[in-house]
Amino acid sequence: MEAAALVDAPAIVARGFGKRYRGRSAVSGIDLSVGRGELFGLIGPDGAGKSSLIKAAAGVLSFEEGELSVFGQSLAGDADAERIKDRIGLMPQGLGQNLYAELSIDENIDFFAQLRLVPKAEAERRKAELLAITRLERFRDRAMKHLSGGMKQKLGLVCTLIHEPQLVLLDEPTTGVDPVSRRDFWAILGRLLRERGITALVSTAYMDEASSFHRIGLMFGGQLLAQGTPEDVRDQVGGTMASVQAPDGAALLQALGGRYPQVDRLGAQIRIFIDGTRETARAGLGPLLAAVPGARAEYDAPDLEDSFIALARQRGIATLPPPAVLKPASGESGEPAIVCEALTRDFGAFRAVDAVSFDVHPGEIFGLLGANGAGKSTVIKMLTGILQPSAGRGRVAGADMRSAGFAIKERIGYMSQAFSLYLDLTVEENVRLYGDIYGVDRRRIGARLDWVLDSAELRAWRGERAARLPLGLRQRLALGCALVHEPRVLFLDEPTSGVDPIGRRAFWTTLQQLARNDGVAILLTTHYMLEAERCDRLALMYAGRVVAADSPAGMKAAVERESGVLLALDCAKPEAARALLEQRGYAYCWVYGAQLHVLTPQPERDLAQLPAWLDAAGLGPARAQRRSLSMEDVFVHRVTALEAADRKAAQAA
Repeated sequence: MEAAALVDAPAIVARGFGKRYRGRSAVSGIDLSVGRGELFGLIGPDGAGKSSLIKAAAGVLSFEEGELSVFGQSLAGDADAERIKDRIGLMPQGLGQNLYAELSIDENIDFFAQLRLVPKAEAERRKAELLAITRLERFRDRAMKHLSGGMKQKLGLVCTLIHEPQLVLLDEPTTGVDPVSRRDFWAILGRLLRERGITALVSTAYMDEASSFHRIGLMFGGQLLAQGTPEDVRDQVGGTMASVQAPDGAALLQALGGRYPQVDRLGAQIRIFIDGTRETARAGLGPLLAAVPGARAEYDAPDLEDSFIALARQRGIATLPPPAVLKPASGESGEPAIVCEALTRDFGAFRAVDAVSFDVHPGEIFGLLGANGAGKSTVIKMLTGILQPSAGRGRVAGADMRSAGFAIKERIGYMSQAFSLYLDLTVEENVRLYGDIYGVDRRRIGARLDWVLDSAELRAWRGERAARLPLGLRQRLALGCALVHEPRVLFLDEPTSGVDPIGRRAFWTTLQQLARNDGVAILLTTHYMLEAERCDRLALMYAGRVVAADSPAGMKAAVERESGVLLALDCAKPEAARALLEQRGYAYCWVYGAQLHVLTPQPERDLAQLPAWLDAAGLGPARAQRRSLSMEDVFVHRVTALEAADRKAAQAA
């Protein structure tokens, strides 16, 4: 190739790429190219084939089908892969998986610089620059094992970039990371790519991260369903989203009569994906809504998650469960199933949980939100009897958590963040084992096994080892095992991390039925803010404390009262736009993908004023529109404000 052609050639080219494990196809028929300087996102759930493609592009995984080249070099064999490894940086999946737990931030970076043969003086220069960009310089002596999830991922990125690769391959770098840290991570990565011209291939299970990429590929079941810019992909799928409010949700579902295959409950809303334009959507849905007293609909373009589900459905490779038919809310409060009173836990001099108080009633889904390290999992471990509190009291299902011992364990179901199943056992063996652990009578276990197989749709997988289940089915099995003894209280610690949108919706249909129809009290933690919308009430934790507690609607209303209405700004350079508006006194603005979100107490004035400012500064063309707050907006606003207050207090001290 001529020099000019080499510069313009794609960084990665795949043609008919496929990978098999023990004869089973994990990914097949992948055709894509990643341009130089491009940020390309592979979006899909665990098991979609993203990691196989990324590892093969890094030269650490062989493949059996098709062709794959990086920088024009075919990766047909190990010797070929060695020729391009010095130009590549790989960050594997999992929090801190490429790091060393006992080493400090400084020591981890130094180790990777030495491993990559970076001259010492150059390594020190690059380290100082990267630590400043990631805001890790104040923590350089802290051991990796004591970092939050977001800090681990930023350190992993620094170690991946220390030798200044031309191509970075990042495998789900933000899975398990809270929304504030995720936005921070994408802002840092985007800045580094712009300044250094690096190419990046990144995988993620978060559909809302699509707007961070130049182009995306949607993957599901080992197939590439669509690729292009996020807007192109949404246009390829088409469709309209109708968000319907109705006083009687059951009457609305009855009126719909199963006419629409993609219907979802989201809090008080019923959301309906309609294959067609807004005009056809209104024409078809309008007469049905007229038969439901008080029903009203808003029509909008679908988000990428809804488009992803629609595409999988249209291709016939996935089906959605029908929305849960729920009993009307009884309105009876009754005795709480979970009570926390000033619950506190210290680890040496470090206070992980600081006087946390809340309660959860039977039939209620209660969500604990917070950044990595906020104390959510520690609260659950105390309530389940795994950890003893340093102070405070708690009752679970009528039992005192300090003295009840095994009595609490008999009355609760617990699905942990890290371990819930024995992967070498079959589906049936896992259920029977958990039945024995929870003391289920052997005469009842057969009936409970049938219930788990039917409710989780696992009968066809009965004899399959848990390790071979798709992640969504594995999580449903874990939930079934946690419910095998029919507990009245259920604890779930990030139960759907990495699960595809279809699997998550099926999982939540089950949770809604358990809560409303069976009266189970559910306490869960999650980093998916769309799941927070599905909870009845929420508590937001920060630095071990509960800093806000209310319903999702109540939390949104509180932010609007305190800080104003949300405006979404479309502009050419959202990061530069944010800096400009902060200089002009707008305290609450943050980048959201390709947009800038701004909270303002004077929305009518700013709808015209803000685009004019950005146009005059050469950051346009800019356009502003009023938007409803999402729970992610609420989370980011609350946590960033608290972080800023902490930084200000530290500087004053």
